[in-house]
Amino acid sequence: MNDLHDLREISISLCMIVKNEEGVIAHCLDTVKDIIDEIIILDTGSTDRTKEIVSRYTDRIYDFSWIDDFAAARNYSFSHATKEYILWLDADDVVLEEDRQKLLELKKTMDMSIDAVNMHYVLAYDQHGSAIFSLRRNRLVKACRHFQWVGAVHEYIEVDGIIQNSDIVITHKGDHRDSDRNLRIYENRLAKGEEFGPRDLYYYANELREHLQYSKAVEFYRKFLALDAGWVEDKISACSKLADCFNVLGDPAEERMSVLKSFNYDSPRAEFCCRLGYQDLQAGKYKQAVFWYKLAAGLENPTECWGPINHAYWTWLPHLQLCVCYDRMGQHELAYQHNEIARTYIPDDPRVLHNKKYLEDLVGLNPLL
Repeated sequence: MNDLHDLREISISLCMIVKNEEGVIAHCLDTVKDIIDEIIILDTGSTDRTKEIVSRYTDRIYDFSWIDDFAAARNYSFSHATKEYILWLDADDVVLEEDRQKLLELKKTMDMSIDAVNMHYVLAYDQHGSAIFSLRRNRLVKACRHFQWVGAVHEYIEVDGIIQNSDIVITHKGDHRDSDRNLRIYENRLAKGEEFGPRDLYYYANELREHLQYSKAVEFYRKFLALDAGWVEDKISACSKLADCFNVLGDPAEERMSVLKSFNYDSPRAEFCCRLGYQDLQAGKYKQAVFWYKLAAGLENPTECWGPINHAYWTWLPHLQLCVCYDRMGQHELAYQHNEIARTYIPDDPRVLHNKKYLEDLVGLNPLL
C-alpha cells in the first residue's frame, strides 16, 4: 500500500535533441508544454528557424557539436535536466489529446518508487485512426538514477529497477531525417576498423536493406543471427527482414527458411504465419494456406510486446486472406464468414465491400441492411 508521500505529483523535464525542425517542433511542444515543468533543447547545428521557434517555449537551449553519436547527444541533454523525471521525444512526435490526459493523470498519481515508464510508440495509423504499426519505448525515467543512452545510431536507454508498463501512446508524425545519415555513420565506423557488436550488426543490416543493398544486408543479418546474442525481438525482426531480402532476390526457399527460423525465438507470430500462408496461397496450396491463416487469426494481439507490431496481421488481414482461400476452394459460406469478420475491423475497405457483394450474390444471401 503506497503512502500519500509516494503519490504526490512528480515534476518532469522534457529533453530533446533537434536539428532543422522548423516544420514540426512547434506542433510537438504544443502537445506537452502544459504538462512538463521544463523544456531542454539540444541543438546539433540547425540552419533554419528551429532555435527561434523553440525560444518561444524555453530559454534552456544548448548547442552540441555533432559527433555522429546519438547516445552522446541524448546523454548530454539529460545532464541538463533538473526535475525528478525526464521525458524524451523527437521533434516529429506528438501526444494526442487522449494520451495527454493519461500523461497528466500519470504525473499526478505515479508512485515515486517507479524508475522508468514505457509507452506505446505508434508509427502509423489507418484511415479510421487505428494503429497499424507500433512498438514500445522507455519514455519517462527517474533523473536521479542517471540512466545512460547506448549506441551511436538507433540508440536506446538502459534502465533497470521498477518499470511501469503504460498504455500512453506517443505518436510519430513522419520521418524527415537525412536518409543516408545512419548508413554513413556505420560505414565510417567500419572504415576505422571498428568491430560491430550484435545490435550494430542488426541495425547496419537494416540500413543496407533500406538502401536496396539486399545481398549485403543478407550477409550482415546472418552475421547477427550467427552470434546468437542480442535482444530477442531484434532476432525475430531480423528473420522477417531476411525474408524480405530473399523475396526481392527471388529466392522463395530461403525466404521460407528465414520465416521458419523466427520460430526458434518465440511461438509463431501472426506476421510470420500470414507470410507462410501467402506463399502457399500463391502456390495454389489452399489447404496449407488456410492452416497458417487460421493460426494467425487465433492469436491474441500482443499488447505488451516490445518489438514492432503490424496490427493488420493480428486483426483483419488473416480473415481477408481466409476469405480468398475458401472462395478458391469453393467453400463460399466460410469465405463470407471470414470476410464479415474482416469487415468488423475495416468496414469501408473496398476489397471487403467487393467481397461482400460478390459472395452474397454467389450464395444467394440478401444484402445486410
